[in-house]
Amino acid sequence: MTLKFIARLRSSRVVVQDQLEVPDQAAVGGGGDGEDCCWAKLPPELLREVLLMIEDSETRWPQRKTVVACAGVCSSWRLIVKEIVKFPEISGKLTFPISVKQPGPKDGLLHCFIKRNRSTHTYCLYLSLTNALTDDGKFLLAARKHKRPTHNDYIISLRAEYMSRGSSSYVGKLRSNYLGNRYTILAGQSAHTGSKMAKNHSPRLPNLKHASSKVHLVNYSMAHISYELEVFGSRGPRRMQCIMGTIPTASTAPEEPARARSEFSGLNTDIFQSNPIAHSEPASMGNFLSGSLRGQKNGALVLINKAPRWNEQLHCWCLNFHGRVTVASVKNFQLVASPENRKIVLQFGKVGKDLFTMDYQYPISAFQAFAICLSSFDTKVACE
Repeated sequence: MTLKFIARLRSSRVVVQDQLEVPDQAAVGGGGDGEDCCWAKLPPELLREVLLMIEDSETRWPQRKTVVACAGVCSSWRLIVKEIVKFPEISGKLTFPISVKQPGPKDGLLHCFIKRNRSTHTYCLYLSLTNALTDDGKFLLAARKHKRPTHNDYIISLRAEYMSRGSSSYVGKLRSNYLGNRYTILAGQSAHTGSKMAKNHSPRLPNLKHASSKVHLVNYSMAHISYELEVFGSRGPRRMQCIMGTIPTASTAPEEPARARSEFSGLNTDIFQSNPIAHSEPASMGNFLSGSLRGQKNGALVLINKAPRWNEQLHCWCLNFHGRVTVASVKNFQLVASPENRKIVLQFGKVGKDLFTMDYQYPISAFQAFAICLSSFDTKVACE
């Protein structure tokens, strides 16, 4: 356990936020990669065995901070941690920032919850730490609603205190049309232009270099969400469809191999690059929001909401959330790949006035699941 303590001590010189932390490769003391310290010269075989023990023992948050701290000691430690930390779809664990944009676990739903703040129009996503419906949780993502004359934007960020498109913690956004029945999920990607290194003059972090907070970003379309319009004043459960443009239909097959990237770095948005079928052109987003669905699928996975059943005793529409939802709401839903496929990819439901559960699994990511759930919060002028 000595190495664990050293890793914590060494990484205390690094800017490690209370999120899915991972230190910036440039944010280590000494020569920039920490290779001047004695701990970087440990025999690789011994170091690997110790780090494997730490990875196997620290399976849940907040104990998993130790794994993150080990990745911040130096580049040699980072390379080994990068190798032994498995994808969420295999391990079922969220460790580094890239985890929120990697597919969820294949062996079951990952339990999360969303807290809504009505006064600030903000939403925070947390990873559940226990089997209870409410606990302290591990912060994952935050979003803030911005009302525009013709649409609404939900800016999604890694940090609740920095939710702007120009921030290095920017992940992406959800954009609606005027009626609130069509949405596009846009992922942010760093273009790495003009990023400058600057000295940090804080006495607590000597010799620390950090990248300029101004990051040039490019958004690309990841998914489209549509809600069916209600006609002639009819009322009932919402009917929705999600076209996951970056996920092929074959991903729901059992033999589909892992497609997620393994790279991780600091809080820069380049760690969120994905491997889409094709980046959507800007015009396609406009066409979708204005009502055109032609040519949007192109072999992409399409998720639909599971149809609820009418309960004569309760006189309401019902779905089986297996105890994860306790309050009836028009916002509650479950998404499946097809009516015949009973595997729930995402479920979302109300458990309190401003508290909602969000459970997801492969092949979608936490970021995609969060964005889809945000669309359920939005006002739907012609859908209900």
